[in-house]
Amino acid sequence: MSRLWIMDPSPNARTVESYEEIAAAYARETSGPGVLAEAVTRLAEAVPEGRVLDIGSGPGWDADRLEDAGLTVRRTDLTQAFIDLQRARGKDVDRLDVINGDLGGPYDAVLMLHVLQHIEPDDLADVLGKVVRALRPGGRFLVSIPRGEGIGWEVGESGRSYYRALRTEDEFLDVLRGAGFTPTWTDRSPEDDGWLAVMAQRGEV
Repeated sequence: MSRLWIMDPSPNARTVESYEEIAAAYARETSGPGVLAEAVTRLAEAVPEGRVLDIGSGPGWDADRLEDAGLTVRRTDLTQAFIDLQRARGKDVDRLDVINGDLGGPYDAVLMLHVLQHIEPDDLADVLGKVVRALRPGGRFLVSIPRGEGIGWEVGESGRSYYRALRTEDEFLDVLRGAGFTPTWTDRSPEDDGWLAVMAQRGEV
């Protein structure tokens, strides 16, 4: 007699399921200037024209700001509720699984905010390698992570769970360098466990 084994969803899939439930509330709560607004402005200044890939675009507020600055943005997300929300605003959004999908390119910049902490450590090198290959030589990568240590699940105010793999600033900068990036700018919120934003550049070769 055969036995059917039901596999638990991956941490990434479970996290996406949580975002499916809270997308509308998340969009409302983040509609003003975000904690990484300065970082987005820096990217627009560093890449005053060209094509940007926004991975995990969410409600699309950062993509809006980059387009207002004159950039062409490819908006992407894996959470269908965020895709539907942006399409209802008249935006073009592609469904993209950064772990298993093809990023396309080349792009002048890649934006990945509030996303990378949800990637399992075993997948991180592959994801960053995809970003490197998707960028033109000299292209910019703007990324953020919450600072900290440890791997586990965070329960939000909604009661939904989110997988998070945290890193210290030094650890994360080393990871970026190992992937082929040169960090050129960093910014951090004052809290010990606050956000770290990094702009990095792909090498010219």
